[in-house]
Amino acid sequence: MTAAQDLAPATAARTGVDWWHEIKSIGLLILAVLAFHSFVAKPFYIPSESMMPVLLKGDRLVVSKFPYGWSYVSPSFHPLSYMPGRIFGSMPQRGDIVIVSPHARREDYIKRVIGLPGDIVEVRGGQVLLNGVAVRQKAMKPIRLPVDANAPCPPTQFPGALIADAQGREFCELPVRQEILPNGKTYLTIDMGPSPLDWYGPVRVPANHVFLMGDNRDNSADSRAPLSENGLGGPVPWEAIGGRAEFITFSLDGAAGWSPLSWIESLRSGRAGNSLRPASVAPPK
Repeated sequence: MTAAQDLAPATAARTGVDWWHEIKSIGLLILAVLAFHSFVAKPFYIPSESMMPVLLKGDRLVVSKFPYGWSYVSPSFHPLSYMPGRIFGSMPQRGDIVIVSPHARREDYIKRVIGLPGDIVEVRGGQVLLNGVAVRQKAMKPIRLPVDANAPCPPTQFPGALIADAQGREFCELPVRQEILPNGKTYLTIDMGPSPLDWYGPVRVPANHVFLMGDNRDNSADSRAPLSENGLGGPVPWEAIGGRAEFITFSLDGAAGWSPLSWIESLRSGRAGNSLRPASVAPPK
């Protein structure tokens, strides 16, 4: 037997695939991704119109997990059963956009923090009151949002809002109000007119709870809506808050197919990088 023949088995052994090592490497990578999603940040997809006009259906955004600490809903695959308490917990601020897991459901909602523990929240004719004081509102010029597959401007939600310009392009023209919370955080809301959600409370927010509302006030299953109607059923425990929305990564108009080229053509311009932290204004003198 020659020297080359003696080396052949050893060479073959060295060049063989170590499947156990590959499986462990892939497993560690999956665990690292899950840990990052659970404790640092995760992507989130906007599935509805409840947070218009700041968020549109089809927006993709980043949600940070650590600002409020961690709870039973922090892991990417959180259990259904409620577990009290948070680790390194802190209460959200008024105006924050947060993701929340409704009672006994695996799905996540995205809403805005309006009321904090001890607040008395009431809605009268669409006007929000905190502790008996009306939250400041200012009527703004209507906004026009381009109509697409993810934002079709349905007449059931936005009656009479569908318009077209001289070039035949369709828009959803929506009445908006600037709302200014007591801490100076400000954002835009949509109010199409009288609706059952325009009247609520008064309700005192219990300790370690928050009161959440959508910016699209007439079309949001939030703290004003009962659980039987897929709402949040009143103030929610802070353990149900999974994180804070930070910024939009990209947005799709709903026309994308399976081809990656169609994804590029479906991108909405001007939305990538938009911050989701509410602006601040000076308190009234």
